[in-house]
Amino acid sequence: MSGGARSLCLSHRALRPLTGPLVNRELNDLRQRRLPSLHEMRSRRHNVRNYPVDQQGALFREDVVDLATLGLKGRNYYNRSDNPPYHASIPGSLPGLYLRRSAAERLRQVNARLATMGLGLFVHDGLRPIEVQRYFHDVWMPARVREKHPDWTDAQVIEETERFWAKPSVDDNSPAPHATGGATDLTLQSLASGEHLYMGSIFDDVTEIAYTDHFEQDGNVRGFSDQEAQANRRVLYWTMTEAGFVNYFNEWWHFSWGDQMWAKISGVPAAHYGIAPIPGR
Repeated sequence: MSGGARSLCLSHRALRPLTGPLVNRELNDLRQRRLPSLHEMRSRRHNVRNYPVDQQGALFREDVVDLATLGLKGRNYYNRSDNPPYHASIPGSLPGLYLRRSAAERLRQVNARLATMGLGLFVHDGLRPIEVQRYFHDVWMPARVREKHPDWTDAQVIEETERFWAKPSVDDNSPAPHATGGATDLTLQSLASGEHLYMGSIFDDVTEIAYTDHFEQDGNVRGFSDQEAQANRRVLYWTMTEAGFVNYFNEWWHFSWGDQMWAKISGVPAAHYGIAPIPGR
């Protein structure tokens, strides 16, 4: 940019609609629709792992399905090695992507809706083995927190770790979200190019820029890149939540259906899912 770069705070400016003969009206509307306040959702998450799980319900032992069989695109982020910030395949990770059937069908419906806008879902993770959860909760994330805050107590390290990595469990009454097969991590991609849409952070960023509503806050939209991230997060949020999913507010990429967080935030009396079986194990 000639003449020197200038920082423009765009937080209070309305996002300019896309224009042109090929622009999709629904996409435009979603890009401009502000996210709701997530304050209440944050308060509802308290003690979520003690929320009831309906072990007698029809869906408790529902099967898991391979998302590729439903036409959903993706690649297990923890099984690949080109996966910053890890840059290594995580032991115990799955080569495929799996969800409970009901959650997967809802995801397929979201994908079909997005296709009318020239977009699609790209899935990073679904059902996650406990070995992977233990590695990140017990080893990787605490080490990074201690590097940054060497003076913190163990309790402070655990609290910071669990803002992004749930405690692993083998208890059907208190499963980690991804262990249920009801939680998924994903982003948006262009159907024309296959490129992922800009979301303002890498997947699995562990700072406040990963918060779903980061770019809805005053002062956080300072240029056109931030404005694009704001719009794309809105599209992902609204298409997923309107299909019945609940977003984990600290991670723009994480959505779930049927687990304890979904049930508590939605006001459903009990979660559908405990720990799901791992295909092939």
